[in-house]
Amino acid sequence: MQKCIVGKKIGMTQLFDENGKVIPVTVVEAGPCVVVQKKTIENDGYEAVQIGYGDISDKAINKPLKGHFAKADVAQKRTLKEFRLEDCSSLNVGDIIKADAFAAGDAVDVAGTSKGKGYAGTVKRFGNHTLKATHGSGPVGRHAGSNGACSSPSRVFKGKGLPGHMGDEHVTVQNLAVVKVDAENNLIAIRGAIPGAKGGVVCITDSVKA
Repeated sequence: MQKCIVGKKIGMTQLFDENGKVIPVTVVEAGPCVVVQKKTIENDGYEAVQIGYGDISDKAINKPLKGHFAKADVAQKRTLKEFRLEDCSSLNVGDIIKADAFAAGDAVDVAGTSKGKGYAGTVKRFGNHTLKATHGSGPVGRHAGSNGACSSPSRVFKGKGLPGHMGDEHVTVQNLAVVKVDAENNLIAIRGAIPGAKGGVVCITDSVKA
């Protein structure tokens, strides 16, 4: 069965394996999540499940969402995420998904929103080289340089690395390993780093490369 869950990034720490080797891990508070809606081919043209995570007060939610949760007869949730699973029929509206859906050794993909860096130049954004920091380099040591030829093609090619907004975008890190699952506290320890800042919402699914 294909698995999915929504959680919150707690932060990074380290664990030790049976040989005493240190393993860097990111701890995620995963679930409990509830299935809020099922998309079907007959009604929507595709199959998917919508799951909710994180409690929210009654005054912090609008009327359309209140009706959405009331129709499903489930508790109101702060975050809603949709997953296209291969076997959506195995899940029903109202089912609870907990951290124990995953086990140590599972290969997972983790998606989240990366940290926003604001307006950044080409050196930080794309790794461009700088000019030599010596006499004569002028005040343009970190600029983007030439944008292209003048008369032909008389334009800047698409994809040219220029200064602009960096970060704060949807990022997926693939094929990470689950090191430990604490079902009692709804915690999953995933080897390595995952996108986003502490407290950010992340989606964990079975790895597409496993």
